Amino acid sequence: QVQLVESGGGLVQAGGSLRLSCAASARTFSMYSMGWFRQAPGKGREFVAAIRWRSSTTTYVDSVKGRFTISRDDAQNTVDLQMNSLKPEDTAIYFCAASRARLSTNSADYVSWGQGTQVTVFS
Repeated sequence: QVQLVESGGGLVQAGGSLRLSCAASARTFSMYSMGWFRQAPGKGREFVAAIRWRSSTTTYVDSVKGRFTISRDDAQNTVDLQMNSLKPEDTAIYFCAASRARLSTNSADYVSWGQGTQVTVFS
């Protein structure tokens, strides 16, 4: 299994940007598809974005399309989430996760999870 550590969360005004980063421990990082999920207070965990292993193929939830970009660097064992034009409804704890599936939006397909990083967007 892979160990994941997120960073980059914080407090930002609506319309602003944040970049989240996830560092992975496994030497086999390139063989995992990576995803970002989020959980707002009182709500369930929601898929945000994913990027396929050994590929640049990505998928996003509709609410972030055009605003968020997921990317990976297999040489550095990192996956990032660039978040632009942030809205108050983006406020949540953001989790990085690793999956053996090709490209999944289902949290059940993810086998390793980070601790999460808080993103708060104020208006």
